[in-house]
Amino acid sequence: MEVSVLNEVDRTRRWWHALRLALVLLWLLAAVTAWWTAPRQQSYEKVRADSAAGHVVAYQWGDHWGANDPGHWFGAPVLQQGSGQPGPLFAWKTSDGRVHWTDTTTFDQVAVTDAVAVESYSGVGAVGIAQNLRDAGIDHRAILASQRTPVVTGIVVLLAAIALGVVIVGPTPHLGTRWFWFWLLFFTPQGLGLLYWLAREHPWARPTADPAAPGGGDRRDRGALGFAIGIIVAIVYSAVLLILHRTLGDWWVPSPGA
Repeated sequence: MEVSVLNEVDRTRRWWHALRLALVLLWLLAAVTAWWTAPRQQSYEKVRADSAAGHVVAYQWGDHWGANDPGHWFGAPVLQQGSGQPGPLFAWKTSDGRVHWTDTTTFDQVAVTDAVAVESYSGVGAVGIAQNLRDAGIDHRAILASQRTPVVTGIVVLLAAIALGVVIVGPTPHLGTRWFWFWLLFFTPQGLGLLYWLAREHPWARPTADPAAPGGGDRRDRGALGFAIGIIVAIVYSAVLLILHRTLGDWWVPSPGA
């Protein structure tokens, strides 16, 4: 009977090792995709060239950037419109999947005609873009409702479902309680808690005794610690992201509205 149990554990351990590798690769794919499609600020010449070339597949007006979904699991910033007039911010998606944005109040020179009513938009710069879209025949293109791609959304849902499923109903964790890992996975941004969990915990690794069993006492990390670590990591991550954005620039560390 003991040999049978060990064989079963060995088989489970092999497929779990393969799944761990797959989870890391999926995380990398989501991270690269989110970075590639993150909104980056561009000039009037860029939006004008993309419009003329027909590269604009979707666009959206707004006057401020919404919260970045606290950086959670590759959350994307959302361009929101609070005023009645479109603009002054304009975001557009090109055929290569990238998202760009521009502030029309910073334009130096914009050529406008009577084709678009000036009072319908928030400033001359916004009117110039609206005219470029109409001239290119793409003013009817779909609204860019969200900057996060369906690929990233699907990967995030899959990663979260697998990780939380193993934490909640899988083998008893050895280094932290279920609540410790739950809060850490929930609060840490960009799925960093997932990588930490994969590195530290090894479910089905070997048939050991229940770490929470009486005798030696339960020395595992508790839920309160996971909660605190998650909050601290989220705060530190936001600060580091802002510093890197100002140091490396918008291309390498895009952060709309920063």
